[in-house]
Amino acid sequence: MINVLVNGCNGKMGQEVVNQIEQNSDFLVLAGFDKEDLGNTSYPVYTSLSSITVKPDVIIDFSVPVATLNILEYAKSSSIPVVIATTGLSDQQKKTVEEYSKSIPIFKSANMSYDINLMAKILSQIAPILKDSDIEIIETHHNRKVDAPSGTALLLADTINKSLDNSMEYKFDRFSSREKRKTNEIGFSSIRGGNIVGEHTVKFYSPYETFEISHTSYSRSVFAEGALKAAKFIINQPAGLYSMDDLLK
Repeated sequence: MINVLVNGCNGKMGQEVVNQIEQNSDFLVLAGFDKEDLGNTSYPVYTSLSSITVKPDVIIDFSVPVATLNILEYAKSSSIPVVIATTGLSDQQKKTVEEYSKSIPIFKSANMSYDINLMAKILSQIAPILKDSDIEIIETHHNRKVDAPSGTALLLADTINKSLDNSMEYKFDRFSSREKRKTNEIGFSSIRGGNIVGEHTVKFYSPYETFEISHTSYSRSVFAEGALKAAKFIINQPAGLYSMDDLLK
């Protein structure tokens, strides 16, 4: 039995993780952590790090960047592995995560979906073949998502960029630049509306044809399932920073 502390347990993804754990005999929700205790759970919900009286086997984090860094300090002091599924981390915050990974095992992915990571792998093979194309990434999410572009869109872009020797520039806003498109751009378009879980499309525009690859998530359960797979993986690893690439191997 793997005992889990869910960071951001009151959020939609935190609740989805809890639901998945309750259907999985290999896991138990030992506790939750969030900014308030709503008083409607069968497990204790802590609102301050100093009040935590349990020690989980792993922490699954679906929260916001500030909350992620806070829980990492607790995880380090208690030597607890962490699965980070939070998106919107700044470059500096990512560096901070890397520093923590020198002390504890950390699994971090902008998207816990197996298929999305398969899509990234395919893109790494396609992009060099279509390197002369104009590359655009279009992503659509529900109206409550606060970061744009999505962490997944950036994951896909980083995969493409790495396969092209990091030669690409990211273009997030064309309104203010008023200049024609550069050949080494990856453009981003973010759409927010309704209750869409997640849609990502990468388009390669050539002079006479367009090639595209898309992925659509219909349920948040795919991300929760992926997080549990990551949790089962990370508890057996030494200190370090791990990703879906390590899990897929």
